[in-house]
Amino acid sequence: MSQMRSNSVSAEKTSIHDMLKETPPNENHNNIVPGIQTNPICPYSRSVPTGLSSCTSSPAILTPTSPISNDDSTILKTSSRIENIRNWSISTYKCTKQLMFEKLGKSSRTVDAELEMQINLLRDTQKKYSQILRLARVLANHFYHVVQTQHALGEAFSELAQKSPELQEEFLYNAETQRNLTKNGDTLLGALNFFISSVNTLCNKTIEDTLQSIRQYENARIEYDAYRTDLESMSTKPDGSAGLEEAQQGFEAHREQFMKLRGEVTIKMKFLDENRIKVMHKQLLLFHNAISAYFSGNQTALEATLKQFNIKVKTPNSSFPSWLEQ
Repeated sequence: MSQMRSNSVSAEKTSIHDMLKETPPNENHNNIVPGIQTNPICPYSRSVPTGLSSCTSSPAILTPTSPISNDDSTILKTSSRIENIRNWSISTYKCTKQLMFEKLGKSSRTVDAELEMQINLLRDTQKKYSQILRLARVLANHFYHVVQTQHALGEAFSELAQKSPELQEEFLYNAETQRNLTKNGDTLLGALNFFISSVNTLCNKTIEDTLQSIRQYENARIEYDAYRTDLESMSTKPDGSAGLEEAQQGFEAHREQFMKLRGEVTIKMKFLDENRIKVMHKQLLLFHNAISAYFSGNQTALEATLKQFNIKVKTPNSSFPSWLEQ
């Protein structure tokens, strides 16, 4: 009986052993370590050596194609813009405060009496030259219509001379006179338009360029005085030593810019005055000679005046442009 039990147990063991042999091995059992949980984000266990490519979600891993470098450049640009806006805001506040205090008489301003007098004289000169330019354009415009009327009148006299034999000589005489007046009028218009063009260049380009430099100089003067006042007020405060060095640096920078623009304005105004005298001497002589020769009927002197100044006149058949087209 015992032998039968041992045989059955042995047979049971043999069959179980055979069953275990027939069971296919688990290929993943080597990756399972008891007692260690795997990271749900990163598919590897802590006991397994990992490389750089094992988990791309780790923030400690940086690759050449990482967008962090682009983010850094964007942050730098943004901070630079913020710094520029901050500096501009501070400078604008100081300049506005300086202007208000100057108008209220609570702050002093840097004044160069001689240069200020020259600047005021230049602005007054531009205003007067603009008035001359406006009147010369009006004269040229009206005279252009006079010349066109004389041309039409001469054509009418010539046509009537063909149809009125009894008055043919008188009509032809007047037609010839109007044609000569038209020719001389075109010559005078050429001189007037040359005068207008030269004065316009002097007034609205040459002088305006110098005035633009003067405006930059005046803005630099306001900034210089604003930072000077700020430095003076900070120096008198017992607790102002913290930003005193920065205020001193700002004052020196604006003082250097102010002195530089001041020198440029002085030189420009000197050359402008010399150029203005030369140009106006030539143009006033042209205007006088052309007007005098035309209204005295001296055609030879009128033509000589235009040759003297190298002015080309359009032919009588071509329409002369009005002053608005110049």
